[in-house]
Amino acid sequence: MTGQQIMVGLDVGTTKTCVVVAALRGSGAEMLGCGLAPSAGLRKGMVINIDETVDSINKAVREAESSAGVKIKSVSVGISGSHIRGFDSSGAIGIRGREVTDSDVKRAIDSARTVYIPLDRELLHTVPNEYVLDGQEGITDPVAMSGVRLEARVHIITAAVSPLQNLLKCCGRAGVEVAEVVFAPLASARAVLSKEEKEAGVIVVDIGGGTTDIVLFKGGNLRHASVIAVGGNHFTNDIAVGLRVTMKEAERLKKEAGAAYELIVASAEKIEITQAGGQQRTLPKKYLAEILQPRCEEMLDLLRDEIKKCGGYGSAVCGIVLTGGVSRLTGLDQLAEAVLGLPVRLGSPGAIRGLRAIAEAPLYAAGAGLAAAGGESEPQGTPRPDVMQGALSRMTGLVKDIFKNADHFHFMNRKEGGILCLKSRK
Repeated sequence: MTGQQIMVGLDVGTTKTCVVVAALRGSGAEMLGCGLAPSAGLRKGMVINIDETVDSINKAVREAESSAGVKIKSVSVGISGSHIRGFDSSGAIGIRGREVTDSDVKRAIDSARTVYIPLDRELLHTVPNEYVLDGQEGITDPVAMSGVRLEARVHIITAAVSPLQNLLKCCGRAGVEVAEVVFAPLASARAVLSKEEKEAGVIVVDIGGGTTDIVLFKGGNLRHASVIAVGGNHFTNDIAVGLRVTMKEAERLKKEAGAAYELIVASAEKIEITQAGGQQRTLPKKYLAEILQPRCEEMLDLLRDEIKKCGGYGSAVCGIVLTGGVSRLTGLDQLAEAVLGLPVRLGSPGAIRGLRAIAEAPLYAAGAGLAAAGGESEPQGTPRPDVMQGALSRMTGLVKDIFKNADHFHFMNRKEGGILCLKSRK
């Protein structure tokens, strides 16, 4: 492994913690190994139990180290949850008729993100969508063009400070340095989408344990990002209540025999269930689908409303790509296509070279995308994870108290325009 650049993605979810290790080789990243551990310390993307979250991270990291044969020191961590917000912004600068330089582009982007951000929120990403030079729209790279006024149109993604701080604290206690924090569905999109799909228009729907994340790409750029507070745990809970079984048994039934709608299940099919107390019963498999179908329809109705809100029906020429662990539910893609009226396919991180187990499993999409982030030359307009500063700087004292003999974090404090903001790595 000597001389190779190693990247590690850490996806801490509601039901599982996933670590993917990749090596930079040639023009991209190749997956070397992975680790997976159950997670019970998060709910809807927010930490509810630090000790359990730390333990889950530790187990996944150790497994990934054993699988890849490397020592993990720093990670790119994904964050999600209903506290994530996205909005459009624009800013303009004067260039006095000369050629546009890289510095001018940077100043225009900085102007676009000079917006009011409440003290309880932190800026995650500033994603350039397009540039306007003297009224000419749709410019992807204005460098070397001549004009008088340059405008940058961007999409800004923010997160609540407290969930971010708590996630960083868990990573620190687990002994891993956080190199960057990324909105998780952006990482998933990197792993499951092609450049052609991003250009034509596509929606990625990442269904996790606690939330469903939605991102819309058009013209190669991010156009919309949002989170729905419905995920796989709601399906599991419905099964537990409907069949009067434990959550562990309900999770097993969902994964092994679950179906999104009843017509896909033959009437003669049976399932074995174990109720509380150890009593075993045999039931028609159709009962499980009858429980899951209303929840699937509810989630898809919420998703349809979100697609309408962001103009997805007019933009998503390539339809919808489902990813995340719940996307494997039998028949969910077919039901989604019928309810939403758009083409639907399942997305796995097959676009990234490496282990077949990772490439064929949607639950590894975010982790693989996070690991590959450092190994790609990003196309214009694709978000590059910003180095965390505001939330990290507020945690400096706390982390140093906990780890007096470790340099797990390196923080930078910077203010711009009176607003704490993040600087792009570019």
